[in-house]
Amino acid sequence: MSIPDLLILSRIPNVGVNRLRSLVSHFRDSTRALRASAHEIGSVEGFSNHLATAVARFRETQEFHRASEFARRQISKLEEAGGSIVTYWDEAYPGLLKRIYDPPAFFHFFGTPEAWAGPSLAVVGTRFPSEYGRAAAEHFGRELAKLGITVVSGLARGVDTIAHGATLKEGGTTIGVIGSGLDVMYPPENKGLSDRMRDRGAVISEYEMGAQPDAANFPKRNRLISGLSLGTLVIETDVNGGAMITANMALDQNREVFAVPGNIGGKRSRGCNLLIREGKAKLVESVDDILSELGAALPDLFRKTPMRGVQPAPELTLFEQNIFEQLSMAPLHIDDVAERTGCSASDALVNLLSLEFKGLIRQLPGKLFVRSGF
Repeated sequence: MSIPDLLILSRIPNVGVNRLRSLVSHFRDSTRALRASAHEIGSVEGFSNHLATAVARFRETQEFHRASEFARRQISKLEEAGGSIVTYWDEAYPGLLKRIYDPPAFFHFFGTPEAWAGPSLAVVGTRFPSEYGRAAAEHFGRELAKLGITVVSGLARGVDTIAHGATLKEGGTTIGVIGSGLDVMYPPENKGLSDRMRDRGAVISEYEMGAQPDAANFPKRNRLISGLSLGTLVIETDVNGGAMITANMALDQNREVFAVPGNIGGKRSRGCNLLIREGKAKLVESVDDILSELGAALPDLFRKTPMRGVQPAPELTLFEQNIFEQLSMAPLHIDDVAERTGCSASDALVNLLSLEFKGLIRQLPGKLFVRSGF
């Protein structure tokens, strides 16, 4: 398979992803496809006589020379950045991705193909999570990493960044699918995170080197996030959020969808709650809820890691129980805890620290406290 010729074919007008894939698959080689006659191309599904003639004559046009130069520059930029291209016809191409309706004919990546060799789950959500959402993203990223499940997300701000980071911190594998060229990291502050992912996973893009993060790119890239995964977990999103697009694409791809339930009055929870209410997503409170649904696809994992079940609750004193009952996923200041429980701030702090040692609550900056929950 000639990568330069494949890149040239991708620049021919009216030859989109599906036609490009059909064309090269028919001739079993990009060079043969590029040199084929109009008559030969006309026998390929999706190519009318008019389009077949245009494709065959492309080599005679000025656009062909520009496409050749484009291919040369792209390969040079990719090599300089330390990236690679994997094509639909390569053995290393992700098997799950091949099963979707419109898999890319090729994509660029940093990292290693081993990143998508094992079981994977997409974790997506809002760019502006609450403390509850942040805790959920961190928890599931960490727990999935412990199980050896690759976490796939979009390297966006918020839930994506937290899930990627938690997975790496736990020593797991994670894949980021971006909506720009590999050499144009967006958001820019995630450049360091993406560099770390090269060693513990991969960063993937179907967009050319130098491509800017245009808004239209992101819905399209979402099909790859869900397409690379056995299922998609949604953590906090409004009904019109980008994570909802990924969830709906997962459903179209016949993949499982999971959602973390949220505050019924919270805008950031409306999307998750809607997915659950309409029966499109399974309500998830722990990683075991995901494992029980994906059991048939993870037989080896189940043999290695039995489901843990519900852990016994630690014993609490009356004071600890009183304080614990005042807390929720919404942060509460220590002064408010003291007022609600009728004790001094110092006594409240002692019991709060005890609850924290028992793993039941978390302390946030500013002397705020929340239930651990996850």
